[in-house]
Amino acid sequence: MAEEQKTGCSPSDCAGCSHAGECGSKPQSLIKPENKKSHINHVIAVVSGKGGVGKSMVTASLARLMREQGFSVGIMDADITGPSIPKMYGIHEKAKGDGENIFPCEAKDGTKIMSINLLLPEEDDPVIWRGPVISGVVTQFWTDVAWGELDYLFVDMPPGTGDVPLTVFQSLPVEGIVIVTSPQDLVRMIVKKAYNMAGQMDIPVLGIVENYSYLVCPDCGRKISVFGESHIDEVAEELGVPVIGKMPIDASLAEAVENENFAEVSNDYLAEAVNKL
Repeated sequence: MAEEQKTGCSPSDCAGCSHAGECGSKPQSLIKPENKKSHINHVIAVVSGKGGVGKSMVTASLARLMREQGFSVGIMDADITGPSIPKMYGIHEKAKGDGENIFPCEAKDGTKIMSINLLLPEEDDPVIWRGPVISGVVTQFWTDVAWGELDYLFVDMPPGTGDVPLTVFQSLPVEGIVIVTSPQDLVRMIVKKAYNMAGQMDIPVLGIVENYSYLVCPDCGRKISVFGESHIDEVAEELGVPVIGKMPIDASLAEAVENENFAEVSNDYLAEAVNKL
């Protein structure tokens, strides 16, 4: 009969081993050490089960809300193939380094930002990399970027549950996630995918934000459900997660993005989120 497989090491096995105490029944942490010039109190990831739901808008809005509360804030743009955060804030210069550290750029409101667009020769150059390379860059945004003293670091994730979300959840000390969705028939499945991934990674879901919830008629003020009636409240109740904001289609927010002055935005639609972060 084959020898029974060991589930841990005996004291004699560990004697003289450089990894003594790291194996056995206790899983080894994969969290990477932050940069020596960083001291970050809270890491919050903003995720979505699919693209096109306004995840970057929500990320930037949450960052602005916390800046308005007087907190020091940074945004890690982890959407490597589709970065948008720098342009929203009107940042077009390149990030600088000293040979050991990369320094994030700073927006007009003091928000520190790191994105692949701040490292490319031209900001419209495509990033045609395979998953492992992209994941490595995201990890470097944590280990090699000197963020300084931050109360909150918001991570703008790419959509889905692929390489980058897995890397972020395993390599960064994420305290919780905010799920962004829209009022469409697929909402239940999409939210559950993000919720279930967070559960498997043992990361709390802080709340759900529904974008494109409605459109306010400029003539009569009636709320129009452009994408159909919302089901987010019943989905949230089923999962035991609070809805921390419902954002309408608001031309002023879209205009702020187009004019690259998101550093001046105050998104009151997400005011309740302040109490959850």
